[in-house]
Amino acid sequence: MKTLQKFIISCATISISIFYGSTGGTALFAQSHYPGQHANKMVVNDKVSIKALSFDLKDVKLLESQFLENQKTESKWLLSLDNNRLLHTFRLNAGIPSKAKALGGWEEPTVELRGHSTGHVLSGLALMYASTGEQIFKLKGDSLVTELKKVQDALDQNGYLSAFPQHFINRTISDGWVWAPWYTLHKIYAGLLDMYLNCDNEAAFAMAKKMGDWAYLKLSGLNQSQLDKMLLTEFGGMSEVMYNLYSLTGDEKYLKTAGMFYHHLQLDPLAIENDVLPKHHANTYIPKIIGEARAYEFTGQVKQKQISEFFWNTVIQHHTYATGGNSDNEFFFAPDSLSKHLSHRTTETCNTYNMLKLTDHLFSWTADAKYADYYERALYNHILGSQDPETGMVCYFMPMKSGTFKVYSTANDSYWCCVGTGFENHAKYGEAIYFHNERNLFVNLFIPSEVTWREKGIQLRQETQYPEKENSKLTILSTNGEKYALLVRFPAWATSGMKVKINGANQIVKDLPGSYIQLERKWKKGDVVEVTIPMSLRLVPVNDNPNIAAVAYGPVILAGAMGKEGMGEKPPFAEDQDDLAKNPIPGNLKTVLNMGGKRISELVKQVPEKSPLTFEVKDALQEKATLVPYYQIHDERYVVYWRLTGK
Repeated sequence: MKTLQKFIISCATISISIFYGSTGGTALFAQSHYPGQHANKMVVNDKVSIKALSFDLKDVKLLESQFLENQKTESKWLLSLDNNRLLHTFRLNAGIPSKAKALGGWEEPTVELRGHSTGHVLSGLALMYASTGEQIFKLKGDSLVTELKKVQDALDQNGYLSAFPQHFINRTISDGWVWAPWYTLHKIYAGLLDMYLNCDNEAAFAMAKKMGDWAYLKLSGLNQSQLDKMLLTEFGGMSEVMYNLYSLTGDEKYLKTAGMFYHHLQLDPLAIENDVLPKHHANTYIPKIIGEARAYEFTGQVKQKQISEFFWNTVIQHHTYATGGNSDNEFFFAPDSLSKHLSHRTTETCNTYNMLKLTDHLFSWTADAKYADYYERALYNHILGSQDPETGMVCYFMPMKSGTFKVYSTANDSYWCCVGTGFENHAKYGEAIYFHNERNLFVNLFIPSEVTWREKGIQLRQETQYPEKENSKLTILSTNGEKYALLVRFPAWATSGMKVKINGANQIVKDLPGSYIQLERKWKKGDVVEVTIPMSLRLVPVNDNPNIAAVAYGPVILAGAMGKEGMGEKPPFAEDQDDLAKNPIPGNLKTVLNMGGKRISELVKQVPEKSPLTFEVKDALQEKATLVPYYQIHDERYVVYWRLTGK
């Protein structure tokens, strides 16, 4: 058998090497995230076609950019967290004395969701270690694992580990309401597996397996009616994490447990392409689809692929805002009705985090540029701008209502779900910049970085100021003398064309936007590829009203900067995501663009003396406004969607 390539299994944090052999309709996979260290085998269906695979985070290094700055800011927050406070409710639940001060918000000792943030912190530390190689993140994560093991041992409940008592799970089975206990447990499972796969923490793996054993024992005696009752309560990515445990162990009980989290009520309609998303909680739904994507990778069942692809297409085409986010007040609404849902509680950040996870899976199956296009859109216009650049605090919602402003978490008294995913979002920017298949290297995102393809002896550096500038330079730092292709994404928005030079020589580009430019040759050390992607202004209307639109420049959604009137002296930080929701919007706020029969490019002009991405709009009524990238708007009011008149 020969090694083909690495295969993504979760958020670029878990990867497995593929082997082909005669196994009666399946392919054997061996986990080798750390070559030579882990050799756990499993069986995976060989009907699944894999076209592109992500690189490990440790193989992608960010260079100077806003992404690196966000990562550094996030790292400071992660390291500032007090482990004893993160462990406090776990210890209390196990009868272990704790003198630590309890965290606030959703982590308070009386809140049923307590413990979820600690799982996310484990993942954030593991991802940050993989991204930077800095031991301090591993050591902090290892310390948390050591103390959590003491909790698991003290509980002595067949592997159960949590900050809340096990009867919370019993209540979901008996039709009693609890605030998402399985959701919280999923974060702990995922954090432990991330510590194992990124930090080689064997104790974390053993603890996760014990938790998996407990779940199997807990659920295997239930009938379908009891399971159906339980699944009415939000359970996060429990199916995904059980498939991942199976992938690492080959133990069938984890595969069976994953199947117990198949939610017939919400998933079966998608298999027959019935959009039942309206009025359903978005971030409850999306992780279930990620689980089905993982299921497809093991079973090869067309149904599971159809569910995943139909869901993604439906959300993107009918439920997604210009920024790449979705949902209003956390829920999906009627398709093609965005104009009716421009509220202060739009685009929950957790949703975009999970949509990007799902996008990674679907891109791996197809290498279709539409997935990379969406990834760029959501990464720049939602995730990048969801962090306060001064403190690292993060947004729950990214409001689309004109005149609103971003509201950020507090250091000790928020701990919303989006705070948890925030610990991960800004630690793993390297996960989708590059992909590869057996012989070709995909350049999906134009972010300053270096990638090392260890198996091929290839190293590439990307230098760019994109999207501030239209150019990106790719330099071959090392190569193996073999012929292979660089597949450079041709963004769908780049309708003015794309220019390519190799070692200064112009190349003929026949490809179209929304595809890849294939540059194939025997590359040499020092070869340079220069790509130019001309950017232009365009309107991005809501999907139900052509007279309500956002303004985009290249990949970036621009927002009108509307100042701080009425916001008060305090920065927009809150203990609850609705604390500042009733802040009155000034009545004189500019929200209308009078087009005067002109194109948007005639109304909006760059102001390069301020910055490359600062624009001024002066409409037919001579009203002025400054436009900047939405990801740069902080601590002031803004307008993303404008009402257009005089078209």
